[in-house]
Amino acid sequence: MDLATRLAELQKRTVEHREVLLTEEAAKTALVMPFIQALGYDVFNPSEVVPEYIADVGTKKGEKVDYAICGGGKVNVLIECKPSSVELNINHAGQLFRYFSVTSARLAILTNGVVYQFYSDIEVPNKMDDKPFFTFSMDAIKPTDVKTLENFAKASFDIEKIVKEAGNLKLQTVLRKELEREFAEPSDEFVKMMARRVYTGNVTAAIKDNTAKLLVSTIATMVRDMVTDRLSSALNASTPKPSEAAGEPAPTEEEIITTQEELSGFHIVQAIASKLVHPKRVVMRDQKSYCAVLLDDNNRKTIARLHFNAATAKYFGTFVEKDETRHLISDLTDIYQHAAKIEKRLKELEGAGTKAAKGAPVAEGA
Repeated sequence: MDLATRLAELQKRTVEHREVLLTEEAAKTALVMPFIQALGYDVFNPSEVVPEYIADVGTKKGEKVDYAICGGGKVNVLIECKPSSVELNINHAGQLFRYFSVTSARLAILTNGVVYQFYSDIEVPNKMDDKPFFTFSMDAIKPTDVKTLENFAKASFDIEKIVKEAGNLKLQTVLRKELEREFAEPSDEFVKMMARRVYTGNVTAAIKDNTAKLLVSTIATMVRDMVTDRLSSALNASTPKPSEAAGEPAPTEEEIITTQEELSGFHIVQAIASKLVHPKRVVMRDQKSYCAVLLDDNNRKTIARLHFNAATAKYFGTFVEKDETRHLISDLTDIYQHAAKIEKRLKELEGAGTKAAKGAPVAEGA
């Protein structure tokens, strides 16, 4: 079983159980240990994975880090865990900071079993950085995350290679966020730069405003065309000709393609909803222009919508009765910021269902 498959199975477990894993020990046992196993390490081998690792630091004696992953007789990775209900911040990494400088480890992971933050000593040797060089969420795994995590697997673990690439990965993450911000809401500097390249003469306020409006749609169209070209090439390469497929027609551009981002976004909504309803009641129904998240597979019970088809800007739609409000998101994990709206919508839908069950006739097809 490859890493991607193991992570997919763990992602399913995370979605189903994260809301009941309220303690650190529960998160460690149900989520973190399986993650370490997914990377190929034997969690029951004390020479490979050491739980409650102790390394006395100055006057502080007996402090423990939750796990230490070892290899070649030395500590390679330190892992500190928190409950899955806790939102991670740098204040949770105190023990990792202290242990990092007194062990041979050059990698540290702070996690709540759902979000994993990877740290190293990119800025100052033997001193853990304040910011992670790589972060991923177990319920919103992207294909690029799997590729990065392969470097941390036991079979391919190379500390020098990881640390060398960590700097580029950290910079790449920052650059991506900046580009996403520019593509969604172009800055004044970016607009002026592009306007000067396409207009002769002075760039007036009117020209600048028009350029700003056109930039967003132009970038979205350009990236969408690039994605379409790649998808078309992949489909043409993998789809047999009609004569080779027992007369079945080849896929057309009108067919709906559910992306990995849509699946991950759905899993996040499902995880939030599982606090109030059984996860199996929350289903996804993809459309051409958006992806709907429904209660009981009923299109009259829309919980939320994922507007991810645009190449640059992504929107998360929440509902109050029949009215939808779209929220711009820069990262899939931003959906968690709308958890209260999702829960309120579920209570609204459940309330409506209760009223219908008490006497109001339910419309046919509901």
